[in-house]
Amino acid sequence: MKYSEKVAKQLNELLEKNYDAEKGYKTAAENVKNNDLKAYFNKRAQERYNFGHEIKNEIKSFGESPDKGTSVKGDLHRTWMNIKSALSANSEESILEETIRGEKAAAEEYTEVLKETSLPLSTTTILKKHRDNISEALNDVKRFESSFS
Repeated sequence: MKYSEKVAKQLNELLEKNYDAEKGYKTAAENVKNNDLKAYFNKRAQERYNFGHEIKNEIKSFGESPDKGTSVKGDLHRTWMNIKSALSANSEESILEETIRGEKAAAEEYTEVLKETSLPLSTTTILKKHRDNISEALNDVKRFESSFS
């Protein structure tokens, strides 16, 4: 496998995760009543949409093709979030718990890709920015969660 294919494969995995996160945030926004949370989730959905475009452009810069669509695992997670919020007396808290779980996983996935020591500087810069924003989102969600507990 060529190096560009290897990097593109890793980036496509992150791209898929960003599609999943975008849809997850949209689902969360649809399932909460609190207007601050709705606005927050919609903002994060847009952020993940933007991340996806940045990753797509980076993949194309290697002469490779970006994947399209969400993962089965992400689709299952959103289904679980819908079921959990429908059954929960405090759906905001349940959705925040699922969001925290998803953001922790996303930050870890970015960190794993960043361990690749020979990534181009442009890729490293984009991925660090995304990971830092995801970490910030995780902290925000934890603050929201503490206010609903």
